[in-house]
Amino acid sequence: MPRNIKQPGTWLRARPDNWTKACQPFLKLPGSRHLRTLPDGLWVHFSHDPSDPFADILCIEACSSLTNLLDKRSRFAPSAGCLQVYCPLPWLLAPTLPETTIPRWRLIALFTTAPTGPVVLPVRDIRVVYGLQDEHYAGFCESQMPAAHEFFCPMEALMQPGGDQNPQMRALMARTSAAANFMCLPEDLPEQPLCPANDPLPAPAHKAPSPATGLRKRRASPPSMRFIDSLYG
Repeated sequence: MPRNIKQPGTWLRARPDNWTKACQPFLKLPGSRHLRTLPDGLWVHFSHDPSDPFADILCIEACSSLTNLLDKRSRFAPSAGCLQVYCPLPWLLAPTLPETTIPRWRLIALFTTAPTGPVVLPVRDIRVVYGLQDEHYAGFCESQMPAAHEFFCPMEALMQPGGDQNPQMRALMARTSAAANFMCLPEDLPEQPLCPANDPLPAPAHKAPSPATGLRKRRASPPSMRFIDSLYG
C-alpha cells in the first residue's frame, strides 16, 4: 500500500504474528468484551495525527465452505456498526520482526511516547479479501454481487508459494487501496484544468483557501516507507 493523501500513516501486519508470544490485535464492537473477530490475516493502517486517532483495516479471510463465507461476511457488513481494533500493549512493545529490536509503536506516527496500556482505535475503513474454494469461487462470480468493501480470489492464490508476486493478485490488492476509489488524488492533479483549448474555463474568483479543502499539516513525519519495507525483507 503506497503512502498517499488518503492513507499517510503506517501499515503494519497485525495477524498472523508468529515471531512473538504477545497477544495479537483483534477486532471487536464497542463495549463488547466477548465475540471477538480474529481474521485469518489482518493489516492495520494507523493514522499519523495524534489528535485524530483511527485505523483502516485490510482483512484476509480463507473460507473453506459457503457457511463459513456467510458467517465471515456478516462480521464485516456495513450494518454491523463501528468496529474497533484492539492493540494489546505487549504487541505494541514487541519488536517488529525477530531480527530487529525496534518496537512497533516507534513505527507508528500516532504515538509520540511509548504507550502504557492497550490501544483501542475506531475503524474508519474496511477492506476484506475472501479466498474461496474453486467451485465456490466460480458460483459466487456467476450469481452474486460483492459489496463495495469486498474482494474475492481463489483459495490457491492465497496459499501458493510466491503468491504475493502473482500479477493478478497484486492488481487485486492494489484495488483494495482507498486511493483506488478516486480518478486521481489532489497531489496527482495536473497543474492546468482539462478543457478544450477553444473553450477555456473562466478564471476562479480569488478567495482565501477553505480549511476544509486544505491538507492538514502533519504533526510528525511518519517513518520512511523504504525503512519499513526493509524490515520485512
